[in-house]
Amino acid sequence: MHRVVLSGNGEIAVRLGAALILGSALGLNRELHGKPAGLRTHALVSLGAAVATIVSLGFPGESKSIDPNAIGRVLQGILTGIGFLGAGVILRDPNGHVTGLTTAATVWICAVLGTACGLGNWPVLGIALGLTVIALAFGRPVEHLAERLFKRKGSGSPDRSV
Repeated sequence: MHRVVLSGNGEIAVRLGAALILGSALGLNRELHGKPAGLRTHALVSLGAAVATIVSLGFPGESKSIDPNAIGRVLQGILTGIGFLGAGVILRDPNGHVTGLTTAATVWICAVLGTACGLGNWPVLGIALGLTVIALAFGRPVEHLAERLFKRKGSGSPDRSV
């Protein structure tokens, strides 16, 4: 197998570009569903997570000793901060119906995928991105099918407020 070797700046550009593209793609899904956090929000969350990861852990190819706990601390900081952003899109109406959970989850996964880009962990990124796309593309049809199959007569609609 032939492996392309990039300079430090080239590797950074690939990692940040991948974060921006995947965040944009997931955000486009939310945008097309008319959700408040769309393409730009998701793109910036993913890119920001990648930048924070690269800056915190050092540039690719740099011979700098990294504290083994640094990755954990970086992830904790990013995911805690993103939790506040995601919470902003979750709403409950007076009837108890909750909306925005999927959008909050896509904002969160964009941060995680951006971190994977920043780390250059391409195998994990590819698998996680593929599974995320499957969940977004097929999740609603599977939910509707399950509701039709398991809905009891006379019980009303399932409680979605949880």
